[in-house]
Amino acid sequence: MSDNKKTKNDRAWEKIFEQDKILQTIEKYGFYEISSERINQERESRLMAKFDHRVNLPDIFKQHHLSILPTSRNQYIIGYFETYLQVQDNDEIQPDLIDFLPWIESIDYTNLYSESAVLNCAFNTGIIARLFNEEMLYTVSGRMSTDRFKFQIKNVKEKNHYWINVANSQCEIDAGFEGESKFLIIEAKIGKVQDFIIRQLYYPYRLWSSKISKPVIPILLTYSNDVFDFCIYEFENDLNYNSIGLCDRQKYRIGYEEISRDDVSDVWNKITVVPEPESFPFPQANNFARVIDLLSLLVEKSLSKEEITANYQFDLRQTQYYTDAARYLGLIDKSSGRSNSEITFNLTSLGKSLMKKRHKYKILKLIQTILEHQVFYRVFSETLRIGEIPPQKEIEKLMISCNLGLNKTTISRRASTVKSWIEWIWSQIE
Repeated sequence: MSDNKKTKNDRAWEKIFEQDKILQTIEKYGFYEISSERINQERESRLMAKFDHRVNLPDIFKQHHLSILPTSRNQYIIGYFETYLQVQDNDEIQPDLIDFLPWIESIDYTNLYSESAVLNCAFNTGIIARLFNEEMLYTVSGRMSTDRFKFQIKNVKEKNHYWINVANSQCEIDAGFEGESKFLIIEAKIGKVQDFIIRQLYYPYRLWSSKISKPVIPILLTYSNDVFDFCIYEFENDLNYNSIGLCDRQKYRIGYEEISRDDVSDVWNKITVVPEPESFPFPQANNFARVIDLLSLLVEKSLSKEEITANYQFDLRQTQYYTDAARYLGLIDKSSGRSNSEITFNLTSLGKSLMKKRHKYKILKLIQTILEHQVFYRVFSETLRIGEIPPQKEIEKLMISCNLGLNKTTISRRASTVKSWIEWIWSQIE
């Protein structure tokens, strides 16, 4: 990987690995222990050792199948650990529809763009209570100490297990809800995820399992496209980090209004095609839901490319593709950040007004914004004519007719984005 494609974490960890001969020690003993003080010599450990998703790992970790876990407040362990769990998408589960209480004025359910806002809304609308049909109280949140415990974790290289000892490591709970018969610990995330680090549920699970007599239920909550998606897990063996399994999955949506063909027809009939933007590349971002998730991340604050890459489920290349795609649609912009060399991304006025709309009108405005571009307009027109999305070769012909200035190889790659965005529009129609 060229140096200009590396993150600050990549460069700092490569320096530590080389100076401390970490790979050699791991090859000999199977793991390497490192202090936060040592990490801080290169960069703050809080930035260097928190990787919520596998894609966030520094390049040298990915290359050698390594991961890192905290073992105390100032100590970490690096090894061939299987630390992440895949989250399979399941579109067959339709969200239960929840009515919003009209007298609540202090919660705007159309404007939930932080984990705390999502959790507050889920609790106060009764969604949390519906998970197990049991009244729940919001009892704990924030950072706390784990106490002492030990556990087994898979070795991804040799398919055996390590024993790891933890002594008063810091852990964090986004929210804990207690009912008469069970205690829920919830890790919340904005946007869909493909995986997450099990530690975010396992460490709080071990802490609270030792403190209370009730069953402790670990839950991952993701909020994307205005849907609350709860993955409810259990640990079959408390001493085994990797014994986590999915027990149930429930989805909810508040104040939902369906989008009909007539709604989309109204948008379609008012479309005015805009000139193709010359300053931005034609989009290469096949998952349009991730474009929406990116917009959600930017509602509350501007973020640099480094911050998007380090804290959300994007690598550097994906960050580039998806920020370019949102800029192409006129929904985000970039500007000089806190230093002249740092670029930050922020919502445009169009992006801000769009993200404040109720779900139905947000989606219709996004559809309009896509179809104002000639290629997408023509492909959607053909879709309406034949009653299905055209095959990719036909999409490529339509793209060539739009004189985009792209060569055939690039058109072939970009056609998959056009197809996937039209599929997203089609999927919004009830």
